[in-house]
Amino acid sequence: MQAVVLVGGFGTRLRPLTAATPKQMLTIVDRPMIEHVLAHLGRHGITEVVLSLGFKPDAFSDAYPDGVCAGLRLHYAVEPEPLDTAGAVRFAAEHAGITDRFVVHNGDNLTDLDLTQLVELHADRGAEATIALHRVEDPSAYGVVPTDANGRVLAFVEKPEPGTAPTDQINAGTYVLEPSVLGRIAEGRKVSIERETFPAIAADERLYAMPQDTYWIDAGTPEAYLRAQLDLVDGRRGDPWPAVSPEAEIDPGAAVEHSIVVAGASIGNGAKVRDSAVLAGAVIEAGAVVEGSIVGPGAQVGADARLTNLCVLGEGVAVWPGEVLEGERR
Repeated sequence: MQAVVLVGGFGTRLRPLTAATPKQMLTIVDRPMIEHVLAHLGRHGITEVVLSLGFKPDAFSDAYPDGVCAGLRLHYAVEPEPLDTAGAVRFAAEHAGITDRFVVHNGDNLTDLDLTQLVELHADRGAEATIALHRVEDPSAYGVVPTDANGRVLAFVEKPEPGTAPTDQINAGTYVLEPSVLGRIAEGRKVSIERETFPAIAADERLYAMPQDTYWIDAGTPEAYLRAQLDLVDGRRGDPWPAVSPEAEIDPGAAVEHSIVVAGASIGNGAKVRDSAVLAGAVIEAGAVVEGSIVGPGAQVGADARLTNLCVLGEGVAVWPGEVLEGERR
């Protein structure tokens, strides 16, 4: 099967990390996020992926010049202008010549969803579109999807007011679509799949959904981006991943606890790094403290400086010696 992966957004919630880098090209432990996403799709029979691109598309083509990522063939579809979710799906699918059933996946969602089971349910129900669902405590920030006992979607409620959601099952950002869905999407304008396309298919009683009790995270915020990495090294998704690259330089007098340190980063004598991510080329100088924070590529934390409470440093940013930052984005 083919899949359209939506990676064209500006990554606004992850700034300043995404000021110059698409969020799917940020590393999750030891490789770009997009490689985690595509590897999961490949485990479920996807052989070709259409990347729906917008913001800085060259970052992807430069990283994968042979047109292969995580073992899957790539097709690049660059939007001439932002077309929203459904518009992006139609543009990418038509650009790649998709004419059969296909999968759509949001590129900042990391999941262990059984995609094979989702495709099987879609075929069994004769659905036009089928949505993967995930349960959350507060569904007000998501598309909420109540269903009947057979999985047919009764409504599609996008971001309801707190306390008003009809269910705690949300749209998890993975879909199986028939090519007929493309005909429902107006050409040449912004179209939301959540606000226009899915409600129309639900009204025709051809929209289905499947909940799964499995790992899922929207890695599009600093807190979730950090959490997604710590989940891997903590073994929440199988065998624990190595947290500290052997190609990082860590002084014997430094203390690194429950943190990701990427290749090329360095941590000086007496520095303390805890519950954090230190990305490629970042420098933590002697005596500095970094707790629950993200130090971006090539950023420098001066001697005896202190970062706490989810500070986020963008690429190449400097924190002066002795500075104290709490919850700051720089």
